[in-house]
Amino acid sequence: MTRIVLVRHGQTEWNRVERFRGLFDVPLNEAGVAQAEATGRRVASEFKPAAVYSSVLARAARTAEAVAGHFGLPVDFHRGLADIDYGQWQGLAPEEARERWPVEAEAWYGAPHEAVIPGGETLAEVRARALAAVAEVVARHPGETLVLVSHTVVNRLILLGILGLGNERFWRLRQDTCAIKVFEALDGDFTLVSLNDTCHLRFSGEVTP
Repeated sequence: MTRIVLVRHGQTEWNRVERFRGLFDVPLNEAGVAQAEATGRRVASEFKPAAVYSSVLARAARTAEAVAGHFGLPVDFHRGLADIDYGQWQGLAPEEARERWPVEAEAWYGAPHEAVIPGGETLAEVRARALAAVAEVVARHPGETLVLVSHTVVNRLILLGILGLGNERFWRLRQDTCAIKVFEALDGDFTLVSLNDTCHLRFSGEVTP
C-alpha cells in the first residue's frame, strides 16, 4: 500500500482577491508562506515521506520546500501536477471572464465538465495528466509514503478520479489553501483517508481563504 499526502499550495494574492491563476507563476504571499511552514510542521509530525513531488509553479514549489526541508529531501517536479491552463482567462477576475465570455463562464461555474475555456485546457485533459502523474509516482514508490503538492483544480480532479466520480462534481469538493488530503493506493484502487484537513492552520493562527 502506498500512501499519498496531497497538499494544495499556500495562499497567493490572486487567491485572496480571486483571479484565475493557472500557469501564471504567482508567488505565495506572506500568509501563504506561513501556511506552508505550518503545513511542513504538520506533515513532519505525522508522516515520513520517501519523496516530495510538486507542480513546477513557484507557489507549489515553495510549499513543497517547506515540507521537504523537514526530511532533507529534494523537491521532485512533475509537470503533470501543474495548474490548469486557463488560456485567455489567466490573470482575470471571474467577473471579467463573465463579461467577455458569458457563455463559457456560465458553463465553467454551472457545468464545468462541459466547459471550454478559450485557449485553455478542459477538465478532462487536466484529469488525465494528473491521474497519470499519480499512477507514475505510485508505481515508482510501492509501499512508501509520498507528498504531492499541487493546485485546487488538479487536486479536485485527482480526488474525483480516485473516488470514481465524474467531473460534473468538480465544485462539490472544497479545497482550501494548504489543506491536506490523504489517500492510499493498493492494487490499482484507492481509499480516501482524509479530506481538506486544515487543522494545522487553525491551531497555528493562520487563516484559510
